[in-house]
Amino acid sequence: MEITWRFILWKRSSKNIVRCDRKYLHAIVIRILTNQSRLDTVIYSTDQHGWAELLPDYTPQPQLTTSQRVPWVVVGAGFTGLACARRLAELHRDEEIILLEARQVGQGTSGRNSGFAVAVTYSNGGFRVKEEEDYRRINRINQAGLEILRKQVQELEIDCQWREDGFHHLAADKIAVCETDLYLHFLKMLEIEHTALDHEIICDRLGTKLYHRGVHVPDGVLMQPAALVRGLAERLPSNIQLYEQSPVLQIDTGRPLTLKLDNCEIKADNILLATNYEVSKLGYLNQYLIGSTLSGSFTRILTQEELGSLGSLQHWGVLSLHGGGATVRLTPDHRICIRNTAEYHGGALLSERQLTERQNIHRQGFESRFPQLKNVPFEYAWSGVEGISRNFTNFFGKQHEHVYFAGGYNGSGVSRGTAFGTALAEYARGGASPLIEDCLASAPGAWIPPRPLLDVGAYFSIRSRFAGVGLDR
Repeated sequence: MEITWRFILWKRSSKNIVRCDRKYLHAIVIRILTNQSRLDTVIYSTDQHGWAELLPDYTPQPQLTTSQRVPWVVVGAGFTGLACARRLAELHRDEEIILLEARQVGQGTSGRNSGFAVAVTYSNGGFRVKEEEDYRRINRINQAGLEILRKQVQELEIDCQWREDGFHHLAADKIAVCETDLYLHFLKMLEIEHTALDHEIICDRLGTKLYHRGVHVPDGVLMQPAALVRGLAERLPSNIQLYEQSPVLQIDTGRPLTLKLDNCEIKADNILLATNYEVSKLGYLNQYLIGSTLSGSFTRILTQEELGSLGSLQHWGVLSLHGGGATVRLTPDHRICIRNTAEYHGGALLSERQLTERQNIHRQGFESRFPQLKNVPFEYAWSGVEGISRNFTNFFGKQHEHVYFAGGYNGSGVSRGTAFGTALAEYARGGASPLIEDCLASAPGAWIPPRPLLDVGAYFSIRSRFAGVGLDR
């Protein structure tokens, strides 16, 4: 659903989230009246939640505390940054590359998604003939990133619960059920392998009676995203030096380029930015990307009896055919994960109190799908931020002389970010390839009104995605 940046009313489905959102909206209005343009006081919001919370203890790489002079700096150690740095290291084996991560690896967006590496991208509304080449271009990028990750997982022996099972795209309420036929036509026109599913098949496979119709697309990978991003970071080529908890505060574009950190600076010939929606904090694309905050919960590990009450599949992933519907997974380690809120929160994570409130919504979605598991408690909850653009395009290319950026994946950053990062490394050194051409062909980003008016428009627009979601939430 395209963000239209206007005031839209919708039916609120949770008293808890309404109360919190009204407080946040009040804060926005106060800042408009007092001419305050910033809502966030923390530059790089973080906490200890997310998929990383399910992993063994992790010893991060050190912070950068001494000034450096290097040919290449990559900012951001998520999927895009890791792919970019790795490709640079392959192309420049005798040159040092610094990779900076503002948080710990796995605590940014790359470790806070639902673990879907997509091969096929679909925007609600069905197949539009004039956009066919764009569909194919985007899916070529997705598939290129997926193949890069597949090869790295195999060669580097990364244990990340990698499963090539594809995804179930399902519908429970009227709007999503109607979308099923549009999606089937979309897949048919693009000659993408798929299987239509009815209520009985879905129930047999997943153990839930909620969904009426759906489609299974076998091309796509499920994985533990924090385990994957950590595994990639722990197996970098020797000419990459990773520094964690080392946020960049400012970039000066003189020659050489200068990145300013808390207690030191780096002078570099080239800077490649892989910071997604946070690129505006470094002075780029200030009015083209925003962050939408999502949240979800994990159950504890299910018992064998509880697993027996589910369907025949041992692990699976569900994407809703409603744009605001829930993302649900049964993981290989026998947890159910549900993500079913998305809101504008100034590009920041939710507080502990807010996260607890959102769990009421997670709980409703969980029990509506699995009433037989209503006594199974949640063990973890998390929030994460996805970068979205007004017209749902991606960003790729030069931002300034010797400064490059790739980002804005609108929820498809695992595979697409990997492809964009790889292509950005090649592009920054003057390379050319079909993948670079596909990345460069992204539509120009649509302008977003400046803050603080942005905050009000984004607040209503992101919330509008839940209009008519009904049982799919």
